[in-house]
Amino acid sequence: MDAKSLLKEHVYKIVTLTDEQFDYFFSHFKTETFKKGQTIISESQDVDKEYFVISGCLKSFYVNDDVKMYILQFAMPTWWASDYAALYNKTKATISVDCVSDVEILSLSNQDREKICSEIHEIEHFFRWRTNRGYVASQKRLLSFMNNDTKTRYEELLALYPALYNTVPKHLIAAYLGVSRETLSRLYNASKPH
Repeated sequence: MDAKSLLKEHVYKIVTLTDEQFDYFFSHFKTETFKKGQTIISESQDVDKEYFVISGCLKSFYVNDDVKMYILQFAMPTWWASDYAALYNKTKATISVDCVSDVEILSLSNQDREKICSEIHEIEHFFRWRTNRGYVASQKRLLSFMNNDTKTRYEELLALYPALYNTVPKHLIAAYLGVSRETLSRLYNASKPH
């Protein structure tokens, strides 16, 4: 499916637009491609865009002072990624976003998003719905970290995103779960049918 069709299908799950409205909305996006390992957002840089994934996989992550990586999000096709704190607050990035694989994305500037939202009520509703959904997902993940052991978090991840395990290298899944690669291997081997 091409980028325009994929975005249209994604948006139309939430709101209905006229063809003219959608074409106008789509005209504000820029198609970009990046190679595996390329960085899209680096810590400490200005952030003025968010990204809709057409193909491939992105990861949003933070590296602490001990050089330990914490993965906040994987973004697969039809998912969005950015450093939203930096984007909305006009501050420097505190997280980085890079490419787990080759990716094709649609980028939308903060200024264009705000302009379109003020012009088309349905688009404003779409972005509000998407932001709310992201907040709920973050809250669920945080509660899972506070209440569940590693095995339960691993099983939740596989149940919610089964394609992730075949797309993302195991050391990155381990970083997302906050465990070592060895612990992840034990969980994976224990979960396989015998």
